[in-house]
Order: sequence, then C-alpha cells, then structure tokens
Amino acid sequence: MYNGRMTNIKALYRQYRPHTFDDVIGQDHVVRVLKGMLSKKEFGHAYLFNGSRGIGKTTLARIFAKELGCAPEDIYEIDGASHRKIEDIRDLRDGVRTLPFSSPYKVYIIDEVHMLTREAFNAFLKTLEEPPQHVIFMLATTEPEKIPDTIISRCQVFQLKKPTMSDVVQNLKRVLEAEKFSIDEGGLQLIAMLARGSFRDGLGILQKVLSISTDAHIDQAEIEMVLGVPSFEYIKEALQGLADHDDEAVFSTLVRLSSESQDVALFVERLLHILRMIFIARYTPGQRSAVKATASEDQWSLVESLIGEDGKTLNAGTLARLLQAQREMKYASLPVVPLELAFMELLGQNT
Repeated sequence: MYNGRMTNIKALYRQYRPHTFDDVIGQDHVVRVLKGMLSKKEFGHAYLFNGSRGIGKTTLARIFAKELGCAPEDIYEIDGASHRKIEDIRDLRDGVRTLPFSSPYKVYIIDEVHMLTREAFNAFLKTLEEPPQHVIFMLATTEPEKIPDTIISRCQVFQLKKPTMSDVVQNLKRVLEAEKFSIDEGGLQLIAMLARGSFRDGLGILQKVLSISTDAHIDQAEIEMVLGVPSFEYIKEALQGLADHDDEAVFSTLVRLSSESQDVALFVERLLHILRMIFIARYTPGQRSAVKATASEDQWSLVESLIGEDGKTLNAGTLARLLQAQREMKYASLPVVPLELAFMELLGQNT
C-alpha cells in the first residue's frame, strides 16, 4: 500500500559521490599513498588512475585536487572521448600557460584519456615533458594499453581495484541510510551482483528501485519484479532438482523460464552466485557465518540444505559445466538451449 512518502531521487551516483578520502570505499592502497604525498608535500606533475568503469577514478582525482588546495575554478575536467583531436590539445597547451585564479595549482582532469588520437597524444607529450610548475595533470582510463608508453612513463600510475560485492553493498547501505530506505540482505546482494563491480551502476540500479517503491522497506522479491530478474524460486527449484536428480523439476523450471520470457543469462548468473555460496560454506566452514550474513533468509536456507547434499551432485564439475553454458549462450540464437544441454549432461541424460 502507498504510504504517502515521495522520494526525491536524482542522480544518486552524483549526489552521493565521495567528497573526502575517508568516504572512498575499497581503494585504501591508493588513498594511503595520496595522503602520504599530501603530508610530505611531494607532488608529481602527472597522475594516471587506471581501473574499470564506475569505480571512482575521476572522483579520486577530484578529491586529490581539492586536498591540494585547488578551488573549483582552477579544476578543469575534460572528456577525452569528445576532446580527442590535436586541436583540443593545442587549446589545452595554450590554457596551461596562464596562472591559477586563486589556487597553488591548476589541475586538469582528463577522463577516458585513452580516446585521444595519436596526433593528440604526440602534442600532449610535449606538455607533459616540460609542464609549467603550477599545473598538475590527472588522467583516468579504463584501457591503459591504448595509451602510449611515452605518456605512461611520465605519470605516477595508480591501479584501482574493482570493488567486491561487499564494497558495493557497503556503498548501497550508506545511500539507503541517507535516503531513509532499507533493503534486505538478499536484495542488496542482487543489486551488487547486477552492478558487476561498479559503484556507479549499483547506484543507478538502486535509483530505479527507489523511484518505483512505495514502501520504506524493500524486499528481494520487489527488486526482482522491478528489475525483471528471474525469481529466486527458479534458482531454488533448479538447484534442488539437480541435487535430487529430479529431471522433471529441473526441466519444468527451464520451460517456465522460456515460456515467461525470463532473462536466461541472469538466471545462470544467479545460479552461479548461489553455487559459489554453497561451495564456500561447504569447504571453508569457518566462513559460513560470513556467507550467512550476506544472504537472505531464503538463500541461506537453500545453501544450508545443500552444503552436505548426498553424493555431492553439486560440485566443481557442476560449476565448470554451467560456466561453459554461460559462454555458449552469448552466441546461441536460443540462449536457453546451451543451458538445457548442460543440465542434460549434469543429470546424466546423454542419450
């Protein structure tokens, strides 16, 4: 039932972008070095932040620039994808000659720097070789292999880690608390799985969920419905059927998935996620409490029931075969067929 609450959700990833080093999650190895430079006042003239999309490369650059004492009017952000030509770099070279307005440095943050043309890189190299004392460049990229070695060699390079699911969940909880919403653990894990190691994507998914929800507490089932993700019940039926060697239960689940036009790729991804939880809990008993803490009640109930299943039907071979099916599905005209073949083999139906 609608409770009368309206949520002003606008670009959560911008609204809750970290503003200080202490807000940054999962990049302690980089933050520690940057703080050390600040405390010793030993700065380079060029930095390269490398890592996958949506993990905070430009955010770290902004924070570092702020900690250097730079006012907003002396921080210039350039999108390398749309300012990639030699003419753009010539404009930049003209701009760096002027002194900062009110800061000790002018900072140029160039995002997606790998998108510059070869001619633009050659022009940029001249500036990197002999930069003005008042200029610091901070480059960000997802594809460092496309950047010339001559550019990289003149930068201090920082490799950012891809956030774990726990990191993404921690960030989601921080935003939910501020927005006065709550989501059960299974729902948080589902969003984190779909974010695939991107803080930005995680908040984008969360924004979609919050914009539709009419209650302050959101459960996993509602998230599944909003995002069009195959229900956990499908996962439960398939894994339990596989463990019990129940052909009919497994294939009736697959038929329902197909007839209801469910996303088979997401179904497999959720299967693999639960299988991993089962194997961690089975082979490292000391981690069971940690696994339980990241699962919903229904998820843990399934995991617990299958940890010691007779005959260990769910084993490394199961995981390997499903991973193979996942790869094959990308090229199949009917994505469910490689999955059906995988289950046939796992159930011993080879004829």
